[in-house]
Parts: sequence; structure tokens; C-alpha cells
Amino acid sequence: MHLRNTAARIILRTGAIALLSHLPGAPAFAQSWPERPIRVIVPFPPGQTADIVTRSITEPLSAALGRQLVVDNRPGAGTLVGTEMGAKARPDGYTFLAGGSSALAINPHLYKKSIGYDTLRDFAPITVIHNTIFVFCVHPTTAAKSVADLIALARRRPDELTYGSSGSGTPQHLAMALFTSRADVKITHVPYKGAVASLTDLLAGQISVVAEGMPTVMPHVKAGRLRAIGVSSSERSPFMPDVGTMQEQGLKGYEVLGWTAFVAPIGTPAPILDRLSVESIRIINSPEVKKRLYEWGLGALGLSREHSAQFIKAELVKWGEAVRISGAKLE
Repeated sequence: MHLRNTAARIILRTGAIALLSHLPGAPAFAQSWPERPIRVIVPFPPGQTADIVTRSITEPLSAALGRQLVVDNRPGAGTLVGTEMGAKARPDGYTFLAGGSSALAINPHLYKKSIGYDTLRDFAPITVIHNTIFVFCVHPTTAAKSVADLIALARRRPDELTYGSSGSGTPQHLAMALFTSRADVKITHVPYKGAVASLTDLLAGQISVVAEGMPTVMPHVKAGRLRAIGVSSSERSPFMPDVGTMQEQGLKGYEVLGWTAFVAPIGTPAPILDRLSVESIRIINSPEVKKRLYEWGLGALGLSREHSAQFIKAELVKWGEAVRISGAKLE
């Protein structure tokens, strides 16, 4: 998966920073931290990808830090509730957020009115945990066997094809909107309340195509209930090596990935952020967690604080373009 090979270099580079934080001259708070349980806000309900991934990291992280990390699910308003809570928490090292592409890169562009946080101003990155590839899927009876076929079909039948998503402004919607813009085709968007509803209609042949996260569609593709025609990453996925990327199939520069990151309220002491980052990266790259992420169809990243900041800035730009192209706006 993308950026996976940087993990060893990141650990070596950031490990020295973390060790320095424990020298005699380091602030007392860094030497004694943590003294009580740490809250990890997840702006999604239990059972969703961000929640499952977070719990897979917080369990071993609790052991490493010697204090319990308590997952606090705060869903609502398209992740705004939990994310704003994370932004406004005390920057004392006892609260951080498991945010992702929706919360940190899409929502700042999506809402007409100002939201209660600014990604770059209010959060300090700890690490980007993983990425999620979107898979473009059609019903097996559809004539399209490739992205080129889908484009040709859309041009022969303008306005007849439909694509489903988990809702307006979601990554699934924006991935498709970016595709239709780059391919210069018209496919009508049909928003649903979640992936289950959109996939149910695709499996029934009621809509033409979806771009959905790999963990969600993989069982259906393997069972032959859906046909995968393209992946949104810049390289082929080891889970679907026979499925070409969008770039391979003519859409130069197309790369859209979902992701989850640990971030803390801005002002959280740097030695605490350094320790959280180093410990998280070590756990993400442990054989057990990497295997677990792999089995879920996710690519382990484990980026350093510096690389995470660069990654999130770039994602803000990329998803901002997708929101602009889609025309999606929420109150």
C-alpha cells in the first residue's frame, strides 16, 4: 500500500525525538504523563471502520503507555459532533481524536456555514493509521467490464446511468463525482443513508455503479455478486491484483483514498505528541496489527507527525477539488 515502506525510516527518525523527551531536562508533565486514562474520540458509531481500526490500536497502546485508552464514540452531523469536541478538548494529552478523510479533509469544504473547527489550526497530527481504497463496482449483468466500457456506456446513454453513494458529500459520492468530471460523462447521483442501502440496490440492479471502500465490497466481489472494474489507488491492490487502477485505464492523476488519523487538540505538549506518535507507529507496524488491517482490506501507513501533517494538507486540497466539482453543499 502507499507510503508503507517509509515506516521503518519514520520510526528511526522520530524515535530519537521521543527519547529526548524523557531526559532530565524534559518538562515534568512529559515525564509523568500519563497519570490517568486517556480518551480517544471516534466521531462514528461503534462497528464502523474508523471505530474498529481505532480499537485495534488503542488496546496495545494502553499496554505501552501503562494507562487505559477509552474509546468514546460521538457520532452525529456527519462527524461534526465528535470532531468539534476533539478540537475543543483541553490540550493536556488526555484527549485525542480518531478523525479521517470526512472529518478532517472534506467537511471543511462541504458546509455552507463555518463549522466548529479548522483542521490545520485546531489539530496537531499524531499519525495517519491506514488508507482505504475505493473500488468501482457494477452488477455482473452490466455490459461494462472495465472503466473504459463504463465511460463508453455513459456516453451512449447520457443521463440513463446512476451511481449510488452513502450520502451527499461522503467520500463515496466525491470519488464518483471526481470520476465523472475527469471522464467527462454524466451519471446521475442517487444518495442513500449509508453503504448498506446503496449496495443493496446495486446488488438488485436498481443502480448502475458505486465507488465503495474495499472492506465493504470485497465479500460481494469474491462471491461474484458484484464486478470490480477499477480501483482508486495509484497502484493495484494486492487484494484485487487483476483489477486495474483508474490511472491505468486512462484517468491520469486519479487517486482517491479514505483514511483514519490520530490527531490531538493544538497546544498538546510536543513530547506527549512525540511519544504517542512513536508508540502508535510501532503498533501499526507490528505483525499482529498489520495482519489485522490487511485482512480488513486496509493498507497500514503509520506516518510520522511531519509526514502526517504534509499528508493531511495535501488531502485537504484534493478533497476540496472533489467537493467543488460535485457541487455538494450542506447546511
